[in-house]
Amino acid sequence: MSTIKLYRHPLSGHSHRVELLLSLLNIEAEIIDVDLLNAEHKTPEFLEKNPLGQVPVLEDGDVTIYDSNAILIYLATQYDQDKKWLPSDPVGAALVAQYLSVAAGPVAFGPAAARLITVFGAPLDAQFAIATAKNILTALNNHLAKTKWLAAGHPTIADVANYAYIAHAPEGNVDLSDFPHVKAWLQRVESLTGFVPMQSTAVGLAA
Repeated sequence: MSTIKLYRHPLSGHSHRVELLLSLLNIEAEIIDVDLLNAEHKTPEFLEKNPLGQVPVLEDGDVTIYDSNAILIYLATQYDQDKKWLPSDPVGAALVAQYLSVAAGPVAFGPAAARLITVFGAPLDAQFAIATAKNILTALNNHLAKTKWLAAGHPTIADVANYAYIAHAPEGNVDLSDFPHVKAWLQRVESLTGFVPMQSTAVGLAA
């Protein structure tokens, strides 16, 4: 059996969601750090793996996949025989896709963007990012007041995709104290067997 390789950055929430699902599925993988500070992700060698020059990238034998949500779909489809992490029924699959779009849209432009500003000095609009974050957190808080998980009666890749940037939203000056149902959901994710946390910025930037 070929060794799965994950090219990632330890402070990337997009990378973490893949690391988290690998661990939840109890899949061993070789973790390869990509030096973003020195533009290793823009080298010809890396661009052969992902022409967009972004982490994460997953290699599984002859299969190479980039885009974190696409990787989640691949892993859940290929390795979760029970089809719990990505339901196969039409409604379940659609609801998961709905929240993958949330992760790629308002979460990316909200808490993830706010964190990019404070942690990496990204030239983005902090006021817009924080406002976007509060809007999506309000919507998610209302949703999670009625259900334990985002897309089903059990955890799915929808929860995995949205976890990291919401959990680390305070690093981007996004206060979670007004969203108790979101905070309870974060704790439920963190209580899953196989959960692994994303490295904190304090550790990462000091390294």
